[in-house]
Amino acid sequence: MMNDDAAAPTLPSTRPYLIRALHEWCTDNGFTPYLVVRVNESVRVPREYVNNGEIVLNVSHDATSALQLGNDFIEFKARFGGKPHEIIVPVRRVIAIYSRENGQGMAFPLEDEPEVQPGASLAAAEPVRPAGAATLQPVEASGGEQTPEDGPRPPSGGGPRPSLKRVK
Repeated sequence: MMNDDAAAPTLPSTRPYLIRALHEWCTDNGFTPYLVVRVNESVRVPREYVNNGEIVLNVSHDATSALQLGNDFIEFKARFGGKPHEIIVPVRRVIAIYSRENGQGMAFPLEDEPEVQPGASLAAAEPVRPAGAATLQPVEASGGEQTPEDGPRPPSGGGPRPSLKRVK
């Protein structure tokens, strides 16, 4: 006899699977996959590239090395302004993945879950700069070096920004 009080098992999030699927779709079709990440203390990125609490990251194979799209963390190495950085992003902090070329992708709600820290301590991460203190410069697809001319522009920059299409 089944107990009605037994809690239903918690299913894992679909977010990491959808991120991997859209990353593969972009790659297979020659598009450049970009992640939009809401930055907090659990996100390891160069803080000087954070704008309004978010960062846009080029996660193409050309712009990253050792890319791992895991269920809990997205990890890779990339160059920002010529300097190599190890990037660690909790999957729950990803708020969108889209193609740079056509803006097609998917947006996700920001989850408020207990923080799961990666193996390396993030205490040494640089503090978040005040809004407007830095401009956003996504990683360029060729050679992994960032330039302000390539990729999406921050909301305060002039010109159109790729739009996201919500899929429900």
